[in-house]
Amino acid sequence: MKNKKTAFLVQTAVIAAMYTALTYAQNFILPGSTSAAVQFRVSEALNVFALFTPAAVPGLTIGCLLSNIYNIGSGLPLDMIFGSLATLGAAFSIYMLRKVTVKTHPLPAMLMPAVWNWVIVGWEIETFFVEGDFIFYDFLVQGGLVALGEIAVTATLGTILFYVIKNRKLDEKMFKL
Repeated sequence: MKNKKTAFLVQTAVIAAMYTALTYAQNFILPGSTSAAVQFRVSEALNVFALFTPAAVPGLTIGCLLSNIYNIGSGLPLDMIFGSLATLGAAFSIYMLRKVTVKTHPLPAMLMPAVWNWVIVGWEIETFFVEGDFIFYDFLVQGGLVALGEIAVTATLGTILFYVIKNRKLDEKMFKL
């Protein structure tokens, strides 16, 4: 596209739509698998798009926000806010770390969804969903369970998606601004 602003908006919208559609489809097929303590949200693999375009930062955040609307009915209205903030932080961090690699793998960037979700969603669970006082050890456990699911997705599906995009030079075709 010749107009960079239009290309940015289109990429943002497409990424948000893909994230939302994948999450809703997964939740339809495997109810609860996108919002459990150890979740394997397939759409989180799309975080790799932040390695290729800044449009992924708002796209992933909006996609997460729209996906988490479903969680309001599941008794998780705060996840719409805090889960989306975790995605915003992770996507921005991925974009900022996109050139930092271990050999050819952007490992530090790929760990960002686990780190951000560990801290923010772990805090959310321990603060709002566990009765009693905030216990730091429990926060680490709750956050660790969320991070475990994030690592599983990024280490498998995210890594596969990254190498498919790079090896087929799809980054030059799909994400050119």
